[in-house]
Amino acid sequence: MTQTLTCPAPAKLNLFLHVVGRRADGYHLLQTLFRFIDLHDTLHFTLRNDGAVRRAHAIEGVAEDQDLCVRAARLLQSETKCVLGVDIAVEKHIPLGGGLGGGSSDAATTLIALNRLWSLGLSRAHLMRLGLQLGADVPVFVFGENAFAEGVGEALQACTLPEAWYVVLFPPVQVPTAEIFAHPELTRNTVSFTMRALLERWQELRQELHNDPQLRNDLQPVACKLYPEVARHLAWLDHSGKAMMTGSGACVFAEFAERSQAEAVLQQLPHAMRGIVAQGLTRHPLHDWVSD
Repeated sequence: MTQTLTCPAPAKLNLFLHVVGRRADGYHLLQTLFRFIDLHDTLHFTLRNDGAVRRAHAIEGVAEDQDLCVRAARLLQSETKCVLGVDIAVEKHIPLGGGLGGGSSDAATTLIALNRLWSLGLSRAHLMRLGLQLGADVPVFVFGENAFAEGVGEALQACTLPEAWYVVLFPPVQVPTAEIFAHPELTRNTVSFTMRALLERWQELRQELHNDPQLRNDLQPVACKLYPEVARHLAWLDHSGKAMMTGSGACVFAEFAERSQAEAVLQQLPHAMRGIVAQGLTRHPLHDWVSD
């Protein structure tokens, strides 16, 4: 019998994103708060006994060897000397180049799913270390909980967040992360919080999110300058609530306490704009697939 796993790969929002420095190797030091939402890609993993790792469908502009899911699978094979293989099919719903972490989430789901499909038994910490080799955002999806992050995004502290709903808009552009981080006008010296202070003060800070410029996305001004569509979508959404860009863009969002509030805003969306209402998740849907 063919063994296939079908798994979600949820998107994330950065509820704030501060650039607090830069390492000698050029990587930027960040502080951010990750929140998972119920927008997700769907991945299908079919076991192979010949050791081959294959994509079921080509992705335009992405060579198979550069595909993060393929790279994740082959990294896991190399790490464990596993002789099994897999066919990977991805149903994309998370926009590319949108700052929602779709590629990183797909890679994390691949690590989690194949750890089970191949019966490898690796711990969460082990999978997180492998994930960091694939990208700075991969570990948080393996971590599986909404979290404050520091460093390049790999130092994580779980954070319990209240129920919330988000209007997420999709500007019709893809924003290359490297371009934003390399821009000379990027703020790189935001004063850092201690993780403990953030955890203790989160409820207070969350109330301030709507009017306190301390909590912001430092990448947003650069993205808006380079990509006017991002600025246009932010300006429209800002009329209904404190709007912010997620990640390095292009997607923007606003938070609401009630689903009805978010849906009322989305109903007013101009026909030329695209967006959704998404619910904030308590944790990653596959959290319990990995042992600590």
